[in-house]
Amino acid sequence: MSTSNSAFAISETAAARIRSLMERDGREHNFFRIEVQGGGCQGFEYKFEVSDVADAEDETFERDGAKVHIDRTSLVPMMGSEINWLSTLAEEKFEIRNPNAVSSCGCGTSFSI
Repeated sequence: MSTSNSAFAISETAAARIRSLMERDGREHNFFRIEVQGGGCQGFEYKFEVSDVADAEDETFERDGAKVHIDRTSLVPMMGSEINWLSTLAEEKFEIRNPNAVSSCGCGTSFSI
């Protein structure tokens, strides 16, 4: 596992939300995992989950105590991205600002490259 911030960034608001999710989860060595999977209306989609089982292929990114794990295969289409937490009157969600995505769906979890 390595820790880096040049390949993937965590916004301040995302870090705060991730820490809150980890505290509610209650497992001792938990973290936030992001995966890119085939599917969705644009060809790829982001999967978010709380986990406590790390993989040897994970890259670890951290900000203000919030840990995010991304497997190396998923990191390739996300290189240079940032996770952000949006909270408006209409919705609350994680958003990936991905410079490699040429299009995305309205909900923001599906994209194409």
